[in-house]
Amino acid sequence: MRNIAAVFYKQIKDTLKNKTVLIQFLMFPVMTVVMNNAMKIENMPENFFTELFSVMYLGMAPLVSSASIVSEEKEKGTLRALFMAGVKPSEYLLGAGGYIWAGCMAGSLIMVFFGNYTAGRILFFLLIMALGIFFSLIFGTCIGIASRSQMAAVSLSVPLMMVLSFLPMLAMFNHTVEIVANFIYTQQLQVLLSGGTCGMIKTESWLILAGNGFLALFLFAFIYKKNGLE
Repeated sequence: MRNIAAVFYKQIKDTLKNKTVLIQFLMFPVMTVVMNNAMKIENMPENFFTELFSVMYLGMAPLVSSASIVSEEKEKGTLRALFMAGVKPSEYLLGAGGYIWAGCMAGSLIMVFFGNYTAGRILFFLLIMALGIFFSLIFGTCIGIASRSQMAAVSLSVPLMMVLSFLPMLAMFNHTVEIVANFIYTQQLQVLLSGGTCGMIKTESWLILAGNGFLALFLFAFIYKKNGLE
């Protein structure tokens, strides 16, 4: 636990210097606050901007942040130094991953605070965000482990981030896109964030979420076994 906490604290200090990662945590929460207060359109659904930006946030921030952090520390030799100091790979992943997850959840708290939700709905919203952030975090870590440099990680994470973040939004306006989007977890979570409940989601949707989770964990195990962290 001491090593995990040290890695967690290290990531906090590094983020204050790394504007790329810091912007990922702040961009969509700030946009949500601004748009909720600045845009008042007649007949616009309640919490429209909160729900729209939340899906983009969970598809973008944890994915890009984890890929960037892991690949950068591999490229600069920071991971090798940590391992020589006695930090285990599992401790590093828990510390860094826990930091990214907590940072994204803090952003989610800001977003839901400026929405119009009941107490029960706030808890449900945060649970959905926690699940989506975890999925994206695993996919981003896979990219970071597989990449030889931070530049390579960014080039791989951006296309995936575009699909995960923007496909659910496009699906609202195009039925064909919606059919394709239904197979990714961000679209299924979008349904829940937009007023659905666990009881309303269909069995095939649960299967899609489970399949996405299994895919994330399988890719992580495969890539970690093949490449390691050094």
